[in-house]
Amino acid sequence: MEVLIKLNSQTAGRDKLIRLLQYLSRFLSHKLQQNGGKDVDRLRSLEYTFSTFRKLLRLGRCLDTLYSVLPLINYPNVAVRITLSLSKISSSLFLLADHIIWLSRSGVCELDTDKWSSISNRYWLYSITMNLVRDMYEIYQIIQCEQSSICPRLGCRTINDVLMSTGKALMCVQSHRDILIDTVKNSCDLFIPLTALGYTKLSPSTIGFLGVISSIAGILALVDSKFKLSPS
Repeated sequence: MEVLIKLNSQTAGRDKLIRLLQYLSRFLSHKLQQNGGKDVDRLRSLEYTFSTFRKLLRLGRCLDTLYSVLPLINYPNVAVRITLSLSKISSSLFLLADHIIWLSRSGVCELDTDKWSSISNRYWLYSITMNLVRDMYEIYQIIQCEQSSICPRLGCRTINDVLMSTGKALMCVQSHRDILIDTVKNSCDLFIPLTALGYTKLSPSTIGFLGVISSIAGILALVDSKFKLSPS
């Protein structure tokens, strides 16, 4: 209960909770449709409502996200500075397109929502890609620091050596829960805009499942700072 209260007290927390329900609705509606179940239209309507409500919650956040790039200008690590700055700029443009879609849905103006949805998904894809590049860099840094304990002294000469080294590397990454959670979240999110743009062809239930996983990962990062990669 305390976790729900903590999440509900934050705009970002409410967004993550509604996002979880949105993708859960997509997953359930497609599964019900496959099995010939009832309430498919009701679940689809719920998904649309949750999506529109999230757009309302995020209204104006494009400026906040763009402004958050400024503190990164003097960040000492060049790789993190570049990837995170590009991610935030792309995210800001994604949110701007998202605001325009909300204006169209609410009847304020008439726009080509398909066109703006495509623009929104492209900028979201750029943002997620930069986040994943940053995650891969952080993982590389961990492996570099732990190289002496991961690799055998004489190098990897056999398949067993390779398997042992891979297992040790995974254990090292697993011990850094913030990077692990962030990588899982971004990896799941990646396929959502890829599918929306037609680059991959995943079923709505698969997209719903990936959205649920990434939403849970995002909620964990909000609830417990140990799961949050910093700076973010």
